[in-house]
Amino acid sequence: MALDQSFVGRTYPPTAPYEVGREKIREFAEAVGDANPAYVDAQAARALGHPDVIAPPTFVFAITFKAAGQVIEDPQLGLDYSRVVHGDQKFGYTRPVRAGDRLTVTSTIESIKSLAGNDVLSVRGEVHDADGAHVVTAHTMLVARAAEGE
Repeated sequence: MALDQSFVGRTYPPTAPYEVGREKIREFAEAVGDANPAYVDAQAARALGHPDVIAPPTFVFAITFKAAGQVIEDPQLGLDYSRVVHGDQKFGYTRPVRAGDRLTVTSTIESIKSLAGNDVLSVRGEVHDADGAHVVTAHTMLVARAAEGE
């Protein structure tokens, strides 16, 4: 069953603040195999003009995807998450995420399309710091595969 087009433009409330920690950044950088010293060494990050260690560009996915859960779990939308695959991910940064940031995410449904019986849902996550300044915009595309016989 196709998702309701009237949900396009719906914005969900901002998430509770997520505090970015040095250890989380280090763990993530190690997990993705990125040895950039700015991710683990505050002195190296300061030499590049940052106040503290910064996070790899894809670090913010964990925060924005969790926020997109508000969309995914919206019973009125009716998305069958058991049929969902991750289709695409893009980030547009104003500045890097850094240790000590307290970030909130506001999710908005950008588009809903039906392609070959599959629902394609695009969600934009606007990430702001504690001062309300924009940090990054994440674009997440989810594809809900059609049920057999549809």
